[in-house]
Amino acid sequence: MSSLMVDFIVSLDGYASADGWPGYWGMAGPEYLAWIAEGAEQEHTVLMGATTYRLMSDFAPEIPDDPGIAALTAMPKVVFSSTLETPLSWANTELAEGDAVEAVRNMKRRGSLPMRTIGSLNLSRSLLEAGVVDRFRLVVFPVITGATGKERIFDGYPDLALDLVESRTFDGRIQLLEYVPTVLDGPLGVGG
Repeated sequence: MSSLMVDFIVSLDGYASADGWPGYWGMAGPEYLAWIAEGAEQEHTVLMGATTYRLMSDFAPEIPDDPGIAALTAMPKVVFSSTLETPLSWANTELAEGDAVEAVRNMKRRGSLPMRTIGSLNLSRSLLEAGVVDRFRLVVFPVITGATGKERIFDGYPDLALDLVESRTFDGRIQLLEYVPTVLDGPLGVGG
């Protein structure tokens, strides 16, 4: 049986990105970059929605020799979309139509490779709400982007109880927090 991790990078105030800031808010140091490269070498299936697919598949050919992009291109990828059509241009990418939650449940039952999301806020939200996520990992960058932040990650998400199973500091400033999530029935509810 396969496991599923929802994986986000986030500013301290909960944004996925911000206008005018470079990638990783300009703070990706050598420890963090080495950890990303190490993770890219671990075999897994990448799950994403159509918006993330369009962004990444357009971006990947521009820097094919980048080790992270090359590793991502080589990995199996599944895109959940009702708007994309086959054939998809990015190598090793399969289009999944229909209900994403049911598809992921089936993938977890049949598969042996771990699965991880990349970006894809709506997909990740629906997978968390359905209780099919085994791990919820955040890499928190020490910036507040209240004026320029885009894509608030947690808006519209269900209430979750999070049990910390791993934490780490990269380059003396970036925090990795990995949790086992439990969806709550309400703010003070019991896990569902």
